[in-house]
Amino acid sequence: MTNDQWIAFEAFRARFQKECARWTETAGGPTGWLAQLQKEAADADENPVYPLETPLVYNRALDALTQEDDIRLIVVGDNPGKDEQLEKNRRYLVGQAGKLGDGFFRKNPNLGIDFRKNVIILNKTPIHTAKTKQLAYVLKNGGARFRSLFDETQRWMACETAKLKRALGCGLWLVGYAELRAGGLFSVYALELAQQGIASDDVRLYQHFSMNRFSIDLKERYTAALSLEDNLRQIGVSHRREILGW
Repeated sequence: MTNDQWIAFEAFRARFQKECARWTETAGGPTGWLAQLQKEAADADENPVYPLETPLVYNRALDALTQEDDIRLIVVGDNPGKDEQLEKNRRYLVGQAGKLGDGFFRKNPNLGIDFRKNVIILNKTPIHTAKTKQLAYVLKNGGARFRSLFDETQRWMACETAKLKRALGCGLWLVGYAELRAGGLFSVYALELAQQGIASDDVRLYQHFSMNRFSIDLKERYTAALSLEDNLRQIGVSHRREILGW
């Protein structure tokens, strides 16, 4: 990163860490009202019991970045899952979906991207649930208190991600887009991102890495006459226009 890029990244990282700490306090701490709702959501979904250690997750992988790192892409997932919230991790996309994402770039070295060295991974919200769909349960049962917190995190993440993208001059991929539609769980994120004025061919939407949906979609839509990069651009921009309308 250039000096200006590094200053911008350091400032983002510090703000993100501070906000996560503040949001956790608002949520009642590690065992507060949000953690209780998250446990209830997992139980209602008949999710296997797991240790809920971090109800709202700051991505500690950001702390390992240095000015010498070459950031070429920001990837935005949905929200931290079971593996991501564990105290030993507290990092995004470290479960099966992350392994699939890493594997895609390893299989395609011509893209020039190392998923663990050249990519900043963020989410649409740092609020944890074992499965993204369980956010619907928390929304239904968390009342105005949770709605306010959830919406605030989405707006903050969308605004700050756009600012970071502009500062670093890198691409932006949103992986997992179904809930970005109007009325979806992440519609607040979508609306805020639209206000940031970052529409360009390097802002793209894709199917999520989980369940290999990203690669399946790429295979189904692939045009043999185009390069892999051109296919990725065409598919990602097409999804963005379809889902976000810009």
